[in-house]
Amino acid sequence: MAIELENCRIHPASSSSSSSICSNHEFYTPLTHFDIPFLQSDPTQRLIFFDFPCSNLHFHQNILPSLKISLSLTLTHFLPLAGNVVLPLNSGTPAIRCASDDSVSLIIAQSDQNLHYLTSHNQRIADHFYECVPELPLATRCTYSVVFPVIALQITLFAGQGICIGITNHHAVADGSSIVNFVKSWGCANRSGDGEAFHQAVARHLPVFDRNLVVDHGKLDSIAWKFVRNRNPNLDFSPSLVEFPINRVRSTLLLTKNQVQNLKNHVYANTPNSRDVSSFTVISAHAWICALRSAASSDDDESEIVYFSFAADCRGRLNPPLPESYLGNCLVFIRAGARRGSLKKKGGFLIAAESIREATRRILQSDRGVVESADWPLDFRKNSGQCVVSVAGSPRFDVYEADFGWGKPRKQEFVHLDRQRSISLCKSRDFEGTFEIGLSRNKAEMDIFERVFGEPNLTLE
Repeated sequence: MAIELENCRIHPASSSSSSSICSNHEFYTPLTHFDIPFLQSDPTQRLIFFDFPCSNLHFHQNILPSLKISLSLTLTHFLPLAGNVVLPLNSGTPAIRCASDDSVSLIIAQSDQNLHYLTSHNQRIADHFYECVPELPLATRCTYSVVFPVIALQITLFAGQGICIGITNHHAVADGSSIVNFVKSWGCANRSGDGEAFHQAVARHLPVFDRNLVVDHGKLDSIAWKFVRNRNPNLDFSPSLVEFPINRVRSTLLLTKNQVQNLKNHVYANTPNSRDVSSFTVISAHAWICALRSAASSDDDESEIVYFSFAADCRGRLNPPLPESYLGNCLVFIRAGARRGSLKKKGGFLIAAESIREATRRILQSDRGVVESADWPLDFRKNSGQCVVSVAGSPRFDVYEADFGWGKPRKQEFVHLDRQRSISLCKSRDFEGTFEIGLSRNKAEMDIFERVFGEPNLTLE
């Protein structure tokens, strides 16, 4: 059980000269067509656990003051995260507003749970993680607009064991790449203080949040806003409520470098002219088959088209490209589909892998351009009401590189998987070339998923 010790607000540091916008204390920028569809999404909930067996006294006297100062300094460079999303009720377009008095909610808590249990790879009761998850403050509705904050943070002490940093953020302002960049920068500031080392590190990955860099071909911004308004005319984007007990367990599964290579070799040996099959493709195909088998029912329609969906970062694929450190959303969705029956029978893994490869080529390698090929933003609606397995996270955005001065994180958990049939995917903390796959399922499904996943050859039969 966790006890809330403090509920405070952290403002961006006003004394820093590193940000000209911060010195003016006024920031206002519209959401783009990459951001607006995510207004419909529930917040992303991420927990980052650290092994750091400090005492209660040391935490409050040394660790916590440093975390607050470094967070304030970091927010100076990540101003959109300290602001609010403003949705006009009548005319106008949605935007991010950051004023001089804006700040980020930070909760300080202490838990008596066993950190080793929470950070293990074994099955763990999903309910146990929520005491570390901060809640976003509720939206406020006034005469002309709906306003809601972007991010909420929580620092939970496990006395004598470690620390957890909980991050709940609205996807409409920042994608995974942006949030991981924020976490790494905060860690760098905490490790080095307000000194030259921090400023040099941030300068290499200085966030860019000028939405004017996103070219609005074909008035996609207005198309996206019309699409969202038609689906939710009251602009009520309250997050889904979590009812306890959730009746789910969480588990983390590993695919080693050799296992991934064996999956690739199977594709090469059985698919003519197959070259350069990516690790992501075979891992996703394997997980897709495991998900279908674990959720199989005698009532399943074998002719139904089922889907595997994932987001692709487009920063480097736009014309002109966006900086890698662009703070916002720059994603399109890729959706592979195949008949349920064909995926469940012998050779289903090859069908899944080819479906994912073809969907990826169709969107990312088209002469029409990635946005046009994806039919963005209208393709956002295609997953609605259909049988979809999707992916959260990416091996490209490695939160295990975040260093707050306590060593690399022990574990990362995506808590919002409890509301979905998604999996999370990231690099392994400890083993080069190995991947971590996280998921949340009911106990019966998880047992089957783990059994099939633990024997990759089973999906090849």
